[in-house]
Amino acid sequence: MSGVAQRLTSALEPFLRGPLPVRLVCWDGSVAGPADGSVPTVELRSPDAVRRLLWHPGELGAAQAYVTGELDVPEVDGWDLDRALTHVFAVARHRGLSGARPRPQALLDAVRTVAGLGLLGRPPRNPASQARVRGRLHSPGRDRSAISFHYDLSNEFYEVILEPQMAYSCGYHATPDTSLEDAQRAKLDLVCRKLGLEPGMRMLDVGCGWGSLSLHAAEHFGAHVTGVTIAAEQKKFIDARIAERGLGDRVEIRLQDYRAAVPAPGREYDAIGSLEMGEHVGEGNYPTYAKVLHDAVRPGGRVLVQQMSRSGRWPGGGPFIQSFIAPDMHMRPVGETVGLLEAGGLEVRDVHALREHYVATVDGWLERFEANVDRLTKLVGEEVVRVWRLYLVGGSMAFRDGRMGVDQILLVRPGGAHALPPVRHW
Repeated sequence: MSGVAQRLTSALEPFLRGPLPVRLVCWDGSVAGPADGSVPTVELRSPDAVRRLLWHPGELGAAQAYVTGELDVPEVDGWDLDRALTHVFAVARHRGLSGARPRPQALLDAVRTVAGLGLLGRPPRNPASQARVRGRLHSPGRDRSAISFHYDLSNEFYEVILEPQMAYSCGYHATPDTSLEDAQRAKLDLVCRKLGLEPGMRMLDVGCGWGSLSLHAAEHFGAHVTGVTIAAEQKKFIDARIAERGLGDRVEIRLQDYRAAVPAPGREYDAIGSLEMGEHVGEGNYPTYAKVLHDAVRPGGRVLVQQMSRSGRWPGGGPFIQSFIAPDMHMRPVGETVGLLEAGGLEVRDVHALREHYVATVDGWLERFEANVDRLTKLVGEEVVRVWRLYLVGGSMAFRDGRMGVDQILLVRPGGAHALPPVRHW
């Protein structure tokens, strides 16, 4: 009788419109596919890997199996995770597999195969690293839970992956060789210049993260900054840095929902920065976010939104991102975001695409991640490390291949002189 690998391969090939694009190694020791290194190797180490794919076909089931270690892509014959996923996606595009419907006979044969292997039954329990958030979508309580899931993982974990400024957003890379630290410093300078910050100006940092923009604007541009976050560990981290740098008279961090950040009339801020926060507010709440930005800045004041974009089948975060990284995240094409910001009363002055820069930024994070994987495993465990390897590799690919983008959108609140230069020299 054929082994598991051969039987699964025979069942899958009608769905794949051709031979399996990988070398398959199964838990019973059976192997199917080329042995010459021309394709990546995929190991199914447990029957639960197949069960997850049956219950959640596609991205989510594969991700669940990968993070638990039930499915692995070993680095053999020069194939790493990035190269392997790129190869599989390319085969799927070439064969036109997106949205393809298999023949009824192929479905029947597949069911008989998995039944014969004893793989039918209840779904395996969700991985421990998978998010569990409850409550009404984008209610303040649920948003706190979703943000805490990702950003309160461990300050030390993020300190290992990010550079010393703890900037968790796309950097600005002058050349491919620009260091991660220099690229993030250049990005922070760029944001502050676009906002026209000068000593004594009042700035609001919406979704301030670990304080990279708040601290930079105060320390290097003399601004008086209020930052808001709903991640308690982030506030604790920034407060310590404020004390270390003697910036207590210029930076205040509030544990506060963005919807409560609008000051009293006459006390609006001179400028607002919001770096990769808009993705977290949700599709339905984005008009509220845009209104907050409008109402919180003075007439003529500038607002800079740096935000990721995504189009295609899942304009939100996608099944893996939603389940393991950023629950309730929503991304859309940049044009739709621009329209929502305009509908909120803001005038769009510049849109600066930075997609290629994010490839370099994520690659820098991935390099630091892999160099410190043993330390990270001790901090958060092997399963979370596997989540983050898949997240970083997949993110780099998405920006490289154009499935995701990121843009700086510079806006002004009408009703006052904006003082933007007629010629930009950012």
